[in-house]
Amino acid sequence: MSSVSVRVAAKVNVQLAVGGLRPDGFHDLANVFLAVGLYDEVRVSPADKLRITVSGPDADQVPADRTNLAARAAELLAARYGIGSPDVHIHIAKDIPVAGGMAGGSADAAGALVACDALWGTGAGRTELLEICAGLGSDVPFSLVGGAALGRGRGERLTPLDVGGTFHWVFAVADGGLSTPAVYRECDRLRAESGAGATADRVPDPEPSPALLDALGEGDVVGLASALMAGGSSNDLQAAAVSLRPSLADTLAAGAKAGALASIVSGSGPTCAFLAQDARGAAALAEALLASGTCRTAVAAPSPAPGATLL
Repeated sequence: MSSVSVRVAAKVNVQLAVGGLRPDGFHDLANVFLAVGLYDEVRVSPADKLRITVSGPDADQVPADRTNLAARAAELLAARYGIGSPDVHIHIAKDIPVAGGMAGGSADAAGALVACDALWGTGAGRTELLEICAGLGSDVPFSLVGGAALGRGRGERLTPLDVGGTFHWVFAVADGGLSTPAVYRECDRLRAESGAGATADRVPDPEPSPALLDALGEGDVVGLASALMAGGSSNDLQAAAVSLRPSLADTLAAGAKAGALASIVSGSGPTCAFLAQDARGAAALAEALLASGTCRTAVAAPSPAPGATLL
């Protein structure tokens, strides 16, 4: 086999409930993932050494060495199946925003894992692949399976969720990225400042919203919009992201003014996600967001989308 290509989807966190700071430095989550139709493509081919190349928007911001999660995925799979040196060329064609809170790096890792499994004929089962994914990062298991799922623990323990229809989104991409660890630290700081504290025993256990899960299962766009905006936002990291990047407030306001049913920061940001009534509404919303000057680009995408898929 000369090469293998895998398509991987971005994600939006339709709910990100964050518990207190654990002794290990992580937070327990109730993370409702939804894969969206915005894709990277990962191509793996034999080479004389492990090599990473990247193309597409902001490709120069993606590490092209062994710190890239896709390279680490190849190394872990090779080690698990006794392959020795993972001598492959991994090329990542980017379309998922870089450092945008949409799990682009995690998706690329899942794509590399599936591609190397096929190239090497390791025959790894879904359970084995998910174990490797969990070792790579909290979002990587969902990037493998796609669709919709509730993530517990750090987000790596997944329960599939039913989605009763298609939801249409617009993603407004900001200039530059946000560090996920920095956003969590800011979340802890804001909680301590407010008197809520950041320790696990002073923050309520994170739980998914029943109304949000029902709306997803029924394909109810109005119900989902209501659940997304309950209490200000379904994303506990949103206030921290806006604190670190105040201009996100302008982007969220521009989306609301342009008719979005709901406006949230996606994950740790800085990409903002806007729920539209339908595909036509999403296209008009993307146009209005671009015209507002509050984001670098705006793209429409439907959900749910499949997980890592061999092409």
